[in-house]
Amino acid sequence: MTPAVILALCSEESKVKMTCHSCRAQMVKAGFYGRNRVQRWKCQQCGKRLSEPPQRPFNSDVRLPSEKVAMILHCLVEGNSVRSTSRLCDVEKRTVLTILKLAGEHCERFMERTLRSVPVRDLQLDECWSYVFKKEGHKHPAEAKETSIGDQYTYIAFERNSKLVVAWHLGRRDRQNTEQFIEKVRSATTDQRFDVSTDAFIPYNDAINIRLWDRANHSIVIKVYDKPEEGRERYSPGNFVTVEKSVQHGMPDLERACTSHVERKNGSLRQWCRRLTRLTYAFSKKKENLRAALALHFWYYNFARIHSALRVTPAMESHLTDHVWRIEELFSHS
Repeated sequence: MTPAVILALCSEESKVKMTCHSCRAQMVKAGFYGRNRVQRWKCQQCGKRLSEPPQRPFNSDVRLPSEKVAMILHCLVEGNSVRSTSRLCDVEKRTVLTILKLAGEHCERFMERTLRSVPVRDLQLDECWSYVFKKEGHKHPAEAKETSIGDQYTYIAFERNSKLVVAWHLGRRDRQNTEQFIEKVRSATTDQRFDVSTDAFIPYNDAINIRLWDRANHSIVIKVYDKPEEGRERYSPGNFVTVEKSVQHGMPDLERACTSHVERKNGSLRQWCRRLTRLTYAFSKKKENLRAALALHFWYYNFARIHSALRVTPAMESHLTDHVWRIEELFSHS
């Protein structure tokens, strides 16, 4: 063997050596233990034995097996509520919430690092309504300025061709949160020109014109419906009449200007994220839990769920990864 190979082998050997906690001597391997084949080590000086510390999910103090954690997350991303997940997985509700928070924080950090300078062509922006603890009309006068309860909106930036959720943001439907959302869109996209389609929400105009002036061609799409017929249910929509398109900034292609794809994504979000399902008791009681559930959903949608129209995941279509991710891979990915 060449000196380089010998040096590499020695360095690899040094990585797996362990030191005795008592006499500080080097330990040697002493077989495996248990069905998970945990590596055992023995000190040849004092005779003490120990096992390698297990790799815990998300590098945290989670005592559940990795299979159980993966089962909990699979139930959540497939539209189960916290209580139904606790029954299916035979764990406490608090355990499900703890796993959800850890996974949500991990997914949010992962997507912030990964979704950078993504090339896009047609970007569609929209908001999905939800609420935390109580609806806005049910708040007491003392809670009027409390932003952690009441109506919450999930801002979504959806790429029409790759079906990728480029950026998302949770907050009130106001100018400040809109500007924060557009800033996330800027960080996630390249400086090449692309088209942006939105509805007539006024804060989009200034936020896009100021923060995406060098790359975005902004068009506004307004869908017109007539009034529903008398006697129809409250949630029945009116009949579609026409769509109005206008240029707000740059030179967008009005033939391709559309918000239907991101509105369809809102439907998928309500189907797969139980907290956004209408007319149920599964709404979020805390804003941090809703934020964690959204982060987990968007990560799973981008990296782990095969899109039926693409036959691959949106992240693979955008060349951000070369394979379909498994939830178990998220545990060890720092």
